Amino acid sequence: MPTPCVTPAADGHITIPDPIAGWAAGELRPDQLAVLDGLPLSVTIDVDGLGWVLFRHATPRDDEEVVLVDSPPERWLEVLAGTEAETVVCGHTHMPFARLAGRRRIVNPGSVGMPYGTAGAHWALGPGVQLRRTVFDAESAARVLEETSAYPGIAAWATDFLRNPASDLEALRGFSPRARGTTAT
Repeated sequence: MPTPCVTPAADGHITIPDPIAGWAAGELRPDQLAVLDGLPLSVTIDVDGLGWVLFRHATPRDDEEVVLVDSPPERWLEVLAGTEAETVVCGHTHMPFARLAGRRRIVNPGSVGMPYGTAGAHWALGPGVQLRRTVFDAESAARVLEETSAYPGIAAWATDFLRNPASDLEALRGFSPRARGTTAT
């Protein structure tokens, strides 16, 4: 069953609507926006047991770029070009995985609140990099959000991400054209 959050189009493009981002930005005060604007896009730190680790929302070179666990090694090498870190922790796709590419460890811990694959809060524990998932009562969480959030689309969001998150196969199908670098959104 395709999810409305990752939708392949007939022309090969995908849409990943993010209406909540615009709404959330409008809820922030100018001083809060200034703090967020001042944060670095990536951070590299020396982590015991892992060496130098680069943390970035998407990829080392682009905060919107999509690469997946099944992206070919050549694609990963292209994405990692110019990065010296031994380990890269990325996200953006909200799909947990750990893999090697060009002798570098790549980790996507998944997502705590908007997972693809399986329900629950996904995260990683280091330094040996263990992917973890904490199961919680998604229905209760959805009800609390629906009762307390001011976001006008909260009911649909809770259904899409808490009650019925896209499976790994649905998400992979939706993200794959972007992950191959063959289309743009």
